[in-house]
Amino acid sequence: MQNKDTIIFDLDGTLVDSAPDLHACANRLLRRYHQPTISLKQSQSFIGDGVRQFVKSAWLQSNKEIDEGQLTKLQDEFLLDYQNQPAELSDTYPGVRKTLDQLSHLGYKMAVCTNKPQVAAETLLKNLGLKNYFLQIAGGDFYSVKKPNKLHLLNLLDDLGKSASSAVMIGDNEHDAHTAEAAETTFIICTYGYARIPLKDIHFDFKIDTFSDLLQLSFFKK
Repeated sequence: MQNKDTIIFDLDGTLVDSAPDLHACANRLLRRYHQPTISLKQSQSFIGDGVRQFVKSAWLQSNKEIDEGQLTKLQDEFLLDYQNQPAELSDTYPGVRKTLDQLSHLGYKMAVCTNKPQVAAETLLKNLGLKNYFLQIAGGDFYSVKKPNKLHLLNLLDDLGKSASSAVMIGDNEHDAHTAEAAETTFIICTYGYARIPLKDIHFDFKIDTFSDLLQLSFFKK
């Protein structure tokens, strides 16, 4: 296998357990409109498609239809609230900081490819003290496309001056897997994240059960 010098991370469900804040924010929105709230498990199942789909899925749990104009209004309200406090209840997964420290010390270039909106992604990473590990953060509205479109990843790699073959992508769900496969990039799945379908149905090259397991993979040993 070609040497890898670049690591592209998903955010939610990979670096950060962000569901608690997304869940709390969604329920604040639903309560303002006197709608039934959702469970944490439901919130976890809605993560990965971007904020618009997250809000839509939460709203439709009450079986109420919603038009695009209403959805835009709810999305804007949700984002305004969430971006003010994205890390009140959320935290990194065990071993994330120590592992990022070690990977940085080993000289790897690291970046984030997430469907979370750019401002929310940057604010969350800054508040958790992770932002400076990454050369670039590419949110779901950073380019004109987002995962599972391979160009989200390929555009990011191009900005970094790196090829798909020199990189690995690390994520937790089927969108990450589809993106990496389409871009012909090695994919490592995190089994602890927010996958919405069985892992046996997701294509991956390697898997890790904890974030620290990354350091046990042969191409991360120098």
